[in-house]
Amino acid sequence: MTARYKKIFSILLKIAIVVFAFWFIYHKLIANNDLKQFVAILKAVPVNQIWIILSIVVLLMLLNWGLEAVKWKRLIKQVEEISLWKAVESVFCGLTWAVFTPNRLGEYGGRVFFLSPKRRIVGVVAMAVGNIGQLVLTNVFGAIAVCLFVYRFTPIDYRLFLALCAIGIAFCLFFIIFYFNIKWLNGILLSMRFTRKYKKFYTILARYRKAELLKILLLCLARYAVFSTQYFIMFLWLIPGLHFVDILMLICILFFVQSSLPSLDLLDIGIRSVTALFFFKYVTDQNTAVVACIASIWLINIIIPAILGSYFVFKLNFFGSTQRN
Repeated sequence: MTARYKKIFSILLKIAIVVFAFWFIYHKLIANNDLKQFVAILKAVPVNQIWIILSIVVLLMLLNWGLEAVKWKRLIKQVEEISLWKAVESVFCGLTWAVFTPNRLGEYGGRVFFLSPKRRIVGVVAMAVGNIGQLVLTNVFGAIAVCLFVYRFTPIDYRLFLALCAIGIAFCLFFIIFYFNIKWLNGILLSMRFTRKYKKFYTILARYRKAELLKILLLCLARYAVFSTQYFIMFLWLIPGLHFVDILMLICILFFVQSSLPSLDLLDIGIRSVTALFFFKYVTDQNTAVVACIASIWLINIIIPAILGSYFVFKLNFFGSTQRN
């Protein structure tokens, strides 16, 4: 393919990605009754209060994805040095791709196309390390929250509860030990003949030392704290009678269940709402407010960043290094 045709194909592909993302977003927004409920609730709230609360949650969204950019920069330095701004661009670009791909798989493509062509597949592996770190925290806090939930709301024999706690502890230890020894995965892959020929792509796993993995996990923890705070603020605002411990416990369970289910970002709102209603019914009967909280966070954390990321899609160069400003 000549340089001219590559350029034309690249432009058409970028336009197709953005158009496809906006088409998905548009159709999901106009059919979203949960957001309509959120808007209806806001009609009874003072305008100044709305601006203050939503501004805080939006700022937390920017902080959340900013922390993800810092994490991505640290992860990818084992492969290629990139600037913090380039990391921000790639993170938001990936979010645009993620909205119309199952399990956010498009996010990988959106990011790694900001890397040099020869390092893109290795970049996918590096990104997976960060996602595993986030998954470790989601599962650990989720398992603890499930045990607390069962203790509080499910009358079971104490021996059964102790067995559940033992399983939960083993579950948490498995993920923590696996994460800090992620190089084991490199050894497992090398031991299999059909994966050995791809070792140049995954040997990067052996480069992550425990100290580096701890720093990455701390960034994951910071992100977890930020988006938990977003939910915390919205639930306390729209359902002021809830106890903060109950909110924290149920938020952890909500994240845990979401991470266990295959989903599409734009369809994920339905899964989040159903999950939230099932668990929050134990602490409140304000179902409309619960759904409104979930819908608002979905809009702020997924849809707005995806729209912002559409600008960075046009900065990609699929056949070479990314274009410079």
